[in-house]
Amino acid sequence: MRYLMIALLAATPALADPIEGTWQTQKDDNGNSGYVRIAPCDGGLCGTLVRSFDPQGNEISSQHTGRAIIWDMQPAGGGLYEGGKVWAPDRDKTYNGKLTLSGDSLDVSGCILMVCRSGGVWRRVD
Repeated sequence: MRYLMIALLAATPALADPIEGTWQTQKDDNGNSGYVRIAPCDGGLCGTLVRSFDPQGNEISSQHTGRAIIWDMQPAGGGLYEGGKVWAPDRDKTYNGKLTLSGDSLDVSGCILMVCRSGGVWRRVD
């Protein structure tokens, strides 16, 4: 019986982390926003910019498409993710990041030394 349980557990696919999916960012300092796809990578969770939008919401081409915006995030329990980095394209700065998941909302923030910045609340697209 014990071997049957082990076989069943081994055959069960891993559950997706609740943060996985595509998220629409808040507008940045330039009024632009984007879609960031969060998925597992290298033992953590990473977010890649997959689409960009101008201040009016029109899709635009961006040199940052395909670039990691979030990397090395680890779940810390209770909807909190930390230990990774968040890159802000509008300021070209990388912050020690913190993500807080609440339903279909993701609060994104980060700090460099004692200077902290909020990336706002992102909403789930899929």
